[in-house]
Amino acid sequence: MLQSLVSGFDLEIPVLLSWDGAMAVVFFFTIYSFLGWLLENSYNFARKRVFFKDNFFFGPFKPMYGFAPLLLILLIGKDMHWPVVLLLCFLIPTVVEYFSGFLLEWFFGRKWWDYSGHKWQLQGHICFSYSVCWIALSLVCLLFVHPGINTLYSAVGGYWAWIWPTVALYFLGELLFAIRRHIPEKVRAGNPIQ
Repeated sequence: MLQSLVSGFDLEIPVLLSWDGAMAVVFFFTIYSFLGWLLENSYNFARKRVFFKDNFFFGPFKPMYGFAPLLLILLIGKDMHWPVVLLLCFLIPTVVEYFSGFLLEWFFGRKWWDYSGHKWQLQGHICFSYSVCWIALSLVCLLFVHPGINTLYSAVGGYWAWIWPTVALYFLGELLFAIRRHIPEKVRAGNPIQ
């Protein structure tokens, strides 16, 4: 029975480790990180009338929103049964959000979001109500957004082949700069985070 539930699970790691696979991963990560930045800032504007929300990166990218769709795209096969798809749409973004929040707090001693005031939350990093929202957003992404972005990738693939290493280096630079910018002052002074 379990095998019938996961039919369609067609992750191909060797393809990801190829030049073309890395090129596609950087493209989709870039697009989804930017769309996540737009989504989160638009949500912030709707709630607080302030568009720019504090960001880990300096540029307009939210890495958490880049990783979650990538994992969804890689792990959800075309023939996968709907209950498994819904479960993965719940679990993958929730796990990415939890580990993102946990690691950011652990390394930098700070929370970029806090669900402590919500019901059924875990350490303020995740909560059930937002995890349910992830299901809807994930399904919209898989059914409507990703096919369009995939078509865009096919159309610009020749140009992207020339610039994607620069974009990958940009993200590496963003990461290094963000670590330096957000690391607590006491760690810079040689005192570990308590």
